[in-house]
Amino acid sequence: MQITEIYKSIQGESSYAGLACVFVRLTGCNLRCSWCDSEYTFTGGHPMTIEEVLGEVEQLWPDGGLIEITGGEPMLQEREVVPLMQRLLGGGHTVLLETSGERPLARVPKGVVKIVDVKCPNSGEPDTFQIENLQTLASQDEVKFVLSDRTDYEFARAFTERHDLGQRVGAVLFSPAFGKDSRGARDASHCLLDPRELAGWMLADNVPARLGLQIHKFIWDPAMKGV
Repeated sequence: MQITEIYKSIQGESSYAGLACVFVRLTGCNLRCSWCDSEYTFTGGHPMTIEEVLGEVEQLWPDGGLIEITGGEPMLQEREVVPLMQRLLGGGHTVLLETSGERPLARVPKGVVKIVDVKCPNSGEPDTFQIENLQTLASQDEVKFVLSDRTDYEFARAFTERHDLGQRVGAVLFSPAFGKDSRGARDASHCLLDPRELAGWMLADNVPARLGLQIHKFIWDPAMKGV
């Protein structure tokens, strides 16, 4: 499989935010989101076997821990990434899969926590989520919406209500988008949607979701990679 990087850091998003995590970042993505902060994963990387990936993961976390498979879009490499996830689960790790849901998710091992980033209108990639993937989601899984304005918020709120996500999955996450060229200051000034404004909307509407912030961008320079 083609790998961009493997590193250990603090999980910055999802309900696992704040925990130590090893990230396995695969190369390649077929979407081009307007706020994407990982365009460096679109090309390049280097080929690694499953055994080589497992070896690097075990060096970083030998006793079993939290592992996130991310990208790019990792399910573009489904043939290799599915057995990798199976091996990680067998090794005692908790495995997260970050995916757009544009690719089929039926073959993802049941023990993997799917974190599905449903694209909102202003991402530039609306209507790419495969609605059939809702049937693969269980109580351990999470659905994330990255929001840049009120239009995105209203889309996410309607999608959440229409598909009863509050009852279907373990967590629904509404996260303000960061500007993709953000750097320097480690504060909310880089958010395309003010978190305080988003919080107000969520409170007013009693949305069954939690507000999420990319906390790694408040710990380190927002432009820093490998964190």
